[in-house]
Formats: sequence, C-alpha cells, structure tokens
Amino acid sequence: MAVRFLIIGGGPAGNTAASYAARLGADVTMVEREVVGGAAHLLDCIPSKTMIATGGAMSFSGRLHGMGLEDVKTVVDVEALTERIESIKDHLGNNTTQLLESQGVKIVRGSAKFVSDTRVEVSMPDGKTKLVDFDACLVATGSRPRIPDWVKPDGDRILTTRDCYPPKVFPESVCIIGSGVTGVEFVHMFSSFGAKVTLVVSRQQVLPGKDPEVAAVLEDDFLRRGVSLLKGARAKSIERDGDMVVVKCDDGREVRASHAVLAIGSVPNSEDLDLGAAGVTVDAAGYLPINHHCVTNVEHIYAAGDVSGKLPLSSVASMQGRKVAEHVMGLHTREHRHLDYDKAASAIFTEPEIADVGLAEAEAFASGRKIRVTKVPFSATPKALINNDSRGFVKIISDPATGVVLGGSIVGRHAAELISVIALAVTANLKVTDIVESLLVHPALSEALAEAAE
Repeated sequence: MAVRFLIIGGGPAGNTAASYAARLGADVTMVEREVVGGAAHLLDCIPSKTMIATGGAMSFSGRLHGMGLEDVKTVVDVEALTERIESIKDHLGNNTTQLLESQGVKIVRGSAKFVSDTRVEVSMPDGKTKLVDFDACLVATGSRPRIPDWVKPDGDRILTTRDCYPPKVFPESVCIIGSGVTGVEFVHMFSSFGAKVTLVVSRQQVLPGKDPEVAAVLEDDFLRRGVSLLKGARAKSIERDGDMVVVKCDDGREVRASHAVLAIGSVPNSEDLDLGAAGVTVDAAGYLPINHHCVTNVEHIYAAGDVSGKLPLSSVASMQGRKVAEHVMGLHTREHRHLDYDKAASAIFTEPEIADVGLAEAEAFASGRKIRVTKVPFSATPKALINNDSRGFVKIISDPATGVVLGGSIVGRHAAELISVIALAVTANLKVTDIVESLLVHPALSEALAEAAE
C-alpha cells in the first residue's frame, strides 16, 4: 500500500514535496486554501519582482544617453502593468496545478485543521467538511505580512506589501516602514516609478545584519535618488489625513506622504491548524521547530517553508520540500546531503542588486576566524563599461590555508545570477583556483568572479 502523504499548503515547499513524493510512488493529497503556488510566493514575491523589473526598465530608460541614444520619457500604464502581473501569477499558478494533477496529486481546496496525529478535517468553500487520513504530513502553510497593533491598513493609503501590486493610486510620495530586504526593495521600486520616498530605518544602517560595505553602497544610491533616510527612528503610529498619511516616530519626527507601506516582517500561518490535537510543538512566535530532516517533535509530521522558522526564501522552502519527500519515502537511508542553511544564497532586488552566500566578512571577524578577502570592482570589467553600469563589486571570502571558498558578496547588475557561481563553490567546497582556472566568457560580468578569486 502506498504511503498516504498529506501536505497542508501549496507554496514552494508544499508543491515541491508533492511533486517529488508523487514521482516516488506516494499517494499524495494537498490541501490549499488560497492559491496553488503559495500566497507569499504568488501574491507577494513574484508581483513585487515584476514591478521592480518594470521600475528597472524605467530607470534604465533614463540612462540611455550613456549608450549613445537619446533619453526617452516613460510613463506607467497602470492597466497594462496590472495585467502583466496577473498574467505571470496565473501562468505560474496554472503550471504548478497542471503538473501536480498530471502526477496524480489530489488537490483539495479548503482549510485544514488536525483532529489527531493521523487525521485532519478540511473545511471547504462550499461549507462542507472532509476528513483526510495520513501516514505522513507536511505543514507548509507559509506566512503573511506582520501588522503591528498600532496601525490598521486600509488598502488605500495605508498598505501592506500585498496591497501594492500595484496600489489603487500610484504614490506621489511614500513612507516605507522597515529597512530590511522587503523595505529596501520597495524603496527602489517606488523611487523608480518617480515617487518621493522616505525610509524609516530603526537602526543606523539599512539591511541590518548584512555586510556594512554592501549596505553603504545601497544607501549611497538611495541618497543619490533623493530618498530620505530616517535613521534611528521607529514608527509608532500611522494616521490618515485626507488623501495623505502621517507617520509619527518615537523620536518625535513625522513624515507626511500620500501613502505608507508596512514592510516589517511576517508571521507564520499556524494558529488555525489546531496543532495541539496532533501533539505538535509550536514556539512562542508560532513557528514549528524542526530537526535537520524537517521533522517536528512528532516523527511523522514535518514542517517546511516560512512556518518552519528557517530562512524565509522560496529556494530554501523548495529544497526543504524535496528533502521531506525523500525522507517520507525512506531515501534518507541512502547517501545524501543534509540541508545547510548557512550556505543558502540570497538576493535583494534593488538597483544595484545585492546577493550573498556563505560566511560573511563581519561574522568571520567577530568569531576570530582567519579569512582571505579579495574584492574586485565592476569598473575594472569591460562588460560593465559596455553596459554603462559599473556600480558595485565582487567580494570572495576564502580560507587562507586551503583556498576553499567560504562565502561571498556581490553588488551590481545581475548579482542574483552571478552569486550562483560562488554558491556552487561554497556548497561543493571548491577552491578559489577552481574558479580562476575555469575558462569563462569574455566580455562578461562573470570575469570579475575569476579576478576576485585570484
């Protein structure tokens, strides 16, 4: 008899686990209450990157004179932009649904809650309920934008990130609350569309926890664009004033803008699952603690994606889903590689782009570890000059004794793509000489990788 594998949540973790398990012979049922493909993924991540790409095209159009062309004035077509976002979301969601259905995955629309550690009850849109029994279960219910108790978004002028794709009225001015990854991406997005942007920065640099040198490059670009940075301030209230909003900070400063956007993290979707009925432990923040196989305290119940409390990245969620499917089907007894979250590559889609992987320079210094740091600016790379965009650099961190690549950071055009080379080197324990001795394309931005590895 096939393993009855239940998956709650159809985001990157859930649909990847479903696909892999189905191919391995499991009897897979997936419960999804919103959109197959994942709400955080298709209602937040993909739309934001789509708008950022459009904003980037507008920004590039303002630099055409550097390419030997006359400048072009671009104007946002809100209807066309909305249609573009929706078409991409629909395409990705439909593709995922069709793939799973072709593999025999049963997709149940509704909300699940545990009845016991081997059964859930699904409340469906038509008001009916359905009991589903399982041998193994994956909880991959994702997360949603965090909304503090001092503000109430109205979907009009006081917005969460999911209200912005695009907003009902394009901002003339906007105050972004939160200077992490999402916050700085939204600064870039709205400034590219011509809005006057103010960023509330609770600490003394944007992107707290990232390489200070990387953050400094981004701050310089923000200031060049006319972005106002309110450092050392925390928002404490947001109120409507007609067609404007007023953001009040704890240090007495105020910001008046046409819109305010909350970008202050996320909270896990775990409170409605009745996890106690299955005996699953939930921490104080609502996350499900897991081991290296993504197993919770109940041996046949797993957690993956944002709800697991690990890195909130779609790539990490997908890999967790794959590892869970392999574990459910017994493949963990063979030779395999455990997930190493410290080696996950990440990117920030600003202009210039930022990407990093592995050991950070500041982290190494804080721990007293000896490292070799090499850095090459893109201004030394012919392709960057050809592209009329020489901003940024490549930094590679390696072990001075062995030459093994430990990590790296990239700031500049296509950083999200280029970091893959360093990510592969970190994961496979390659040495800097492996990069140096690779015959790369010329002219290409990747030449900076080889130069930084020398």
